[in-house]
Amino acid sequence: MAARLGGKISLIAPRRELERSYRSLIEEITALGEKPVPFPLGFDYQTFDELLKRLKDNSMGVGIPEGFVANSSFWLVRDNSEIVGVSNLRHELTSTLRVEGGHIGYGIRPSLRGQGFGVEILKRTLSRAKSLGLTKVLLTCGKSNIASAKAILANGGVLDSEAYYPPRNEVLQRYWIDLAATAT
Repeated sequence: MAARLGGKISLIAPRRELERSYRSLIEEITALGEKPVPFPLGFDYQTFDELLKRLKDNSMGVGIPEGFVANSSFWLVRDNSEIVGVSNLRHELTSTLRVEGGHIGYGIRPSLRGQGFGVEILKRTLSRAKSLGLTKVLLTCGKSNIASAKAILANGGVLDSEAYYPPRNEVLQRYWIDLAATAT
């Protein structure tokens, strides 16, 4: 897969050396007026070391807000220098996450969408989910987000349901991926 995507691709924990690339990723998203996805992209990053500490604390369940669960953020990186995308893996589900959010959220740098990175970041994040001991993973996406639905289906997703979700004023789809049945 790495050859098709161009360059050496890896999924890593956030790290300081990629601050410039992280900032340019946020600038790209902001310039388009998009909502940052996954949600940790909305965290304050002006003091980068504080952002890195917050992300690490989140992965251990330290200092997370009421109603949230421990969650790990990962960066899909090309050639050890460019953040291509970001994923967030929730270690368990709440009743809210069962409706919207699921176990995994991910987003790809706008200028690199449509090149297979969505499929790749999800594949690699599913592997991390499996290593956490999860056996079945829930993903949700807006029905109009065809690229995300395709990435989920390419990784073994099975559509469970779809329903109108008033807070987002759209139809949400819910997919399950059985990690025992996938080659992660």
